[in-house]
Amino acid sequence: MAHSAKSQDRRHWPVRRFTLAAQPPEDLSGQTTAEERLEMMWPLALDAWVLAGLPLPDYARGAAPVRLVAAAAGPPAVEP
Repeated sequence: MAHSAKSQDRRHWPVRRFTLAAQPPEDLSGQTTAEERLEMMWPLALDAWVLAGLPLPDYARGAAPVRLVAAAAGPPAVEP
């Protein structure tokens, strides 16, 4: 996307201004949709891969490395 097209897109972004004492809470789930939060996260993820000096993974979703952790009843365990 050309620089001017990006500038035009940003003109329509919602902007809210808060004083330091009146900032919204860190948890944006009540104010944004899951789709909006993913849109916020993706540029950060891309920057993290670049900063790490690693190529962006290109494997199929089914081949993605994952770790399944069962939810525990009660407070979370503290790892040593």
